[in-house]
Amino acid sequence: MKTRLGCLSNKSDSYNDFSEFLPPAHETTARCLKLSTDEVVRWSESFDQLISHKYGLPAFRTFLKTEFSDENIEFWMACEEYKKLKSSTKLLSKANKIFKEFIDVQAPREINLDYRTRERTKQSLADPTPNSLNEAQAKIYSLMEKDSYPRFLRSKMYQDIVNRAHAQGQRRSV
Repeated sequence: MKTRLGCLSNKSDSYNDFSEFLPPAHETTARCLKLSTDEVVRWSESFDQLISHKYGLPAFRTFLKTEFSDENIEFWMACEEYKKLKSSTKLLSKANKIFKEFIDVQAPREINLDYRTRERTKQSLADPTPNSLNEAQAKIYSLMEKDSYPRFLRSKMYQDIVNRAHAQGQRRSV
């Protein structure tokens, strides 16, 4: 019981295992050296900079997992994949999957949408197009940008990533 409670109290500020978002061990040395302090600092300039970066998105996902709120980024990523689909059959299948997993009331990974957005998205998915999830995705993006992103930037995890990138830069210049 104590172990289970310990897992639940594991907050992002005490998180030090970055292996989840780093490349596989055999690629780590070469790829991590490519992550400069400038790149990591750029993540703090905008939420879009963070989630569009090769290592920024996985770092943010890892952070959200420590806060038990990764359903938002998982939904956002599912929407990004959904938009790329061309086949109407695949759109319908993926739309149903996303709705059941994230949007439906009492969905296993329910995201925080207001009633109006949830209902409009539900109606839009009756005849899905690549844009059917845009409104819901925009709401979740905004929520992450205003809430989770500032916490990520203040987290020990992000500060450790900045410090490691800075230390690697120092070693390379010596």
